[in-house]
Amino acid sequence: MKRKIIILSLIFTFILTSAFGCKLVDQKTQVAMKPLTLTYWRVYDGPDDFTEILSVYKNLHPFITINYRKLRYSEYESELINALAEDRGPDIFSIHNTWVKKYLNKITPLPPTTTMAYPVIRGTLKKEVIPELRTVKSLNLNDLKNNFVDAVYQDIVVSVLDEKSRQYEKKIYGLPLSVDTLAMYYNKDLFNNAGITEPPAYWNNEFQQDVKKMTKPNDKGEIIQSGAALGGAGNIERYSDILSVLMMQNGAVMMADNGQALFNTIPPTLKGQKYNPGLEALRFYSDFANPAKEVYSWNKNLDNSLNLFTQGKLGIMFGYSYYLPMIKAQAPKLNFSLAKLPQIEGNTPVNFANYWLETVSNKSQYANEAWDFIQFATKAEQVKTYLAKTKRPTALRALINEQIEDLDTGVFAQQVL
Repeated sequence: MKRKIIILSLIFTFILTSAFGCKLVDQKTQVAMKPLTLTYWRVYDGPDDFTEILSVYKNLHPFITINYRKLRYSEYESELINALAEDRGPDIFSIHNTWVKKYLNKITPLPPTTTMAYPVIRGTLKKEVIPELRTVKSLNLNDLKNNFVDAVYQDIVVSVLDEKSRQYEKKIYGLPLSVDTLAMYYNKDLFNNAGITEPPAYWNNEFQQDVKKMTKPNDKGEIIQSGAALGGAGNIERYSDILSVLMMQNGAVMMADNGQALFNTIPPTLKGQKYNPGLEALRFYSDFANPAKEVYSWNKNLDNSLNLFTQGKLGIMFGYSYYLPMIKAQAPKLNFSLAKLPQIEGNTPVNFANYWLETVSNKSQYANEAWDFIQFATKAEQVKTYLAKTKRPTALRALINEQIEDLDTGVFAQQVL
């Protein structure tokens, strides 16, 4: 059976390429039909997560082959920078949403249009596959605002100086397949044992009392069960993200447009007051690691927060959707659930976005084709297969309602707006 499929595939390829060589094809179209290979580098997701997307794209553009490579996170950025410097880098690669400005001189923005050759079957009695050259408008700034969640526009649109007009223009430097947010993972057994009926929605006294109820010391005063992974650094997963979102929820301005850190300063709206929102958030966070405080529940001697959670010794952990399969694999019998990230009561809800963007190297010889693929892969009808396999929350507004009812991605999807 497999041999028959290979033979049929070869026959189809022969017919396809033969038809493409006919006189009806002009020189410009022939150039667009020239076989080429795009290299694509990513982290975390394997080739199986892109099987359907790559297959459908190959049917549309049989001349294009995409070689997908997954790298370990620990080696990814150093290998990427070295490869780009030595002109052996990928055409398409992923960058974290916080890396855009750092990589600005290594990537090329989305062009206004892309021109691609499509195989079209024509004729009634005698069927012929005739290539058709199509120039399509790319996603524009309004499309980006309307189709994707707000965080995407804020991260991937950069104003750059146009050398011809000497005017600053806003350009799109990447597109995401998903957008993740911080959520609350909580141990239902520890909640039940402490008499806590539901996860706290706010960072208030109720939250602090819940943490206190679930924190257990031994006869030496050492913490053997923690109510929440807060207050520390090295042994708390994504501690800097947790502290950052606490500051933002409290009203701190994190950074100026020029990249200057401002979280330790009093915002202009609070000038004349002694209240420093960034400092107050830091105090709130650090209290959980202060033995002199009532909410003391964490110290540097405890195991990593993810390990402690899977061992059933941690009541609350904050993390992203990608922790879900890790927890299920390490502790299949753990009775846990998910809830939204707590907020400050009365304030506008604020969350922390963490995601990767697909972008194109400015050294790629096939930027037109590379950007065509990225736009194709990030459309709702295509990205659905990726989201279903990886259990990632969507970046597209149109798919949020579909994910909200999902047990795994529902909480994260509710927060992406």
